[in-house]
Formats: sequence, C-alpha cells, structure tokens
Amino acid sequence: MKKFFVLSLLGLSSIANAAIQWDTQQGKLKLYGDVEFNTDAASSKQQLSSLKQTADKKNQPADKDRWDINGRILIGLDGYREINHSNYAGFTVQPLADLSGDMNLDDAAFYFGQKKEWNIKIGRYEAYDMFPLGQDTFIEYSGNTANDLYEDGFGYIYMMKEGRGRSKNGGSIQLNKPFLTNFNFELNGLINNGEKMFNKSTYHGYNIDKKKNVAYVRPVLSWKNDSVSTAIAAETNVVKNAYGYYDNDEKFRDQSKRTGYGATFSWNSEGDWNASNKGLKINTSFAYMNAKDEKDMTIGTNLVWEQIGFGYIFANNDIKKFNLENRIKDGHINNKGKYKIHTVNASYLINNVLDMDNFNIYLGTYYSLLDRSKSHGDNTDDRYGARVRFKYFY
Repeated sequence: MKKFFVLSLLGLSSIANAAIQWDTQQGKLKLYGDVEFNTDAASSKQQLSSLKQTADKKNQPADKDRWDINGRILIGLDGYREINHSNYAGFTVQPLADLSGDMNLDDAAFYFGQKKEWNIKIGRYEAYDMFPLGQDTFIEYSGNTANDLYEDGFGYIYMMKEGRGRSKNGGSIQLNKPFLTNFNFELNGLINNGEKMFNKSTYHGYNIDKKKNVAYVRPVLSWKNDSVSTAIAAETNVVKNAYGYYDNDEKFRDQSKRTGYGATFSWNSEGDWNASNKGLKINTSFAYMNAKDEKDMTIGTNLVWEQIGFGYIFANNDIKKFNLENRIKDGHINNKGKYKIHTVNASYLINNVLDMDNFNIYLGTYYSLLDRSKSHGDNTDDRYGARVRFKYFY
C-alpha cells in the first residue's frame, strides 16, 4: 500500500515504519503509535529556563522533583483521499496518555489542496521548525509551543515558537505554496489567548490582564535539496492592546507588541534527509525577539554523527523593566538587566534494541549556566542532569 507522501509535505509524516493501513470507500486510513518514557536525574530542585524540560506537561520550573519518571503514549489516526492524482484532502488526530494520568492531544488537523501546487491546513499542529535541535534527548523543550512558554522569574530561550502553533487556547490556519525549484512559502496564522503564553499570567513582576485574543502571523520562506535546507522567517502579533498591565496610575500598558525574526540552516553529508544513523548532520539557528520592555536573542548549533549527538545553545535576555514589588520567590531573574544562559547537551542512540527496528534507547545529558550581569552581583547559577529515554514505535 502506498505511503501518504502528502503527509510528509505537510509535516504530518508517519511516526512509525510499521502501521496498520486499510482502504475505505472514502480513502485510506492509517493507525500508528509512539511510546516515549523517560527516567531523569537532575542536579537541583529547579531549572534555569522558563521552558519545560519534561514530557509531563504539569511540570513547572519551580517543581521540587530531583528524580523523575515521565512520559506518554501517543495513538495516531490519519485519513487521506486523492482524486485524479491531483486534488486531495485528509486529517490527522493524535491523542496522548501521560504518566500523570491525564489525556492530552498532540495534533488534530484537517488539510486539503492540489499536489505540487498549494495546500491549506487548519486545526492544532506545529508549523515549520525554525530551531531544530537534532538528536536532543534532555534539552527537549516540550509542552505547548504557543502558550505557557514564559514562566516569570526564569530565563527565556526564544526559538521562534510563539506563532508556530499547537496551542491549547486557540487554533491555527496555514497556507503552503511550493514554487520554482526547491522553494516553499508557508504562511501560518495563530489566534488564541495571548495571556496564556505567560504561565500564571505574570510577566516581569506585572499581573497580565487580557483585553482581546492575539493573532500571530508567521511567514516562512524555505529552500531544500538533498543535502541542504535553509529558511528565514518572522512572527508578529498584529492585534494592539491584546493584553497588558495597569501601572500605579491605573493606566493600561500594552505588553502584546511582540515581533520575532529567525533563520536556520541544516546540512547532511549523505544527501538524504531520511538516512537515519548515517553520516553527519549539522543544524544552526538564530532567533531574535523584539518585545515591549524586553529583547531576547538565541543562537544554537548541533550535530549528529551516526548515533552521537552534541549541541550548544546561547540565550541572551535583556529586560528593560521589572516590577520589584511582585518578585517571584523562587525565581532566578527578579530584576531588570541582562541575563545569559549557556546550555550544552549530548546524546547517544542505542538503536534496534532486542533486534527490533522500532525500539530505541537514548542516553542524554545537559549542563546549563545562568550568567547574571554585574548589576546583579555578576554571579552564576548552574544545573545539570541525565536522562534515559525509551522510544518504541508501532
């Protein structure tokens, strides 16, 4: 039976090599799954960045867990129909069951279009990845990419994800248009409750009030051949006064002005992006956020050689304004100024466990250093940890 080649074009490629597929009167259906369980050991009670570093969506940066077992099981169902070798339509839905006892959802999307011409996608999904992390195991900033991204009092590693999608507070719509040779233009729109991007609705010591939903526009221009992939992108909220705070004079201060820019470049030595565990793959990415009272910049690079992966991420937070009367008790960033976060990570893949090509084990480790400016004592704080990940496809 033919594979769903259009799903790969839309970023909805099959999770597993083995899947149950069957024909119906209205097209094709495919059932598949993905098991991912982690055993973690961390050096401290808190992480340094606001982005979540566990598959458990309930985990927050201030959690007290030093040892942790987390993970989830995904069940996916895809449907696809094509007419006259041109027009097509389909859907994907991926419920998740995690170890906290909750049911969540990864993707839930509907798409349609014409082959090699255009397609439209709507629902819950992730748009183009402008900050690929290679074979990352522990520095996998999981959780929703369009909300709960910022935890007040912790560093922000901006990676062009605010308008990428997969939000639990709103939906997305996307236009995808290939043109010329190897070029592709993607325009993603995200409408949701922008206040929820800030966990507990606080931002630099201010309590955030919502006035309207935000509307992010995220254009991406990409080019790809067998060996090289590159893209440039921007994302911005186009709704003024969507959320903000009231100052001491009861005047509303808009905090929803946020515009980001990014670029990414990838190369593989094999001339084949699907050649797993072969040759050398390198990713380099840059992201910059120009926000109200804050500037964030992130640079990252990583490589994967055969089964070994290494990565480095540098993040700089320049905070222009902070409410000292509402500091976060357990936070690492409680004043205006410049903060730098250095993160290195490494991983090793043990594939085909028990001679099964759908069962892998990943060993991962990381080290992060938060470097404060001289105005905050010029001191540092570090964290490190290790993870064993069990990955099983079916």
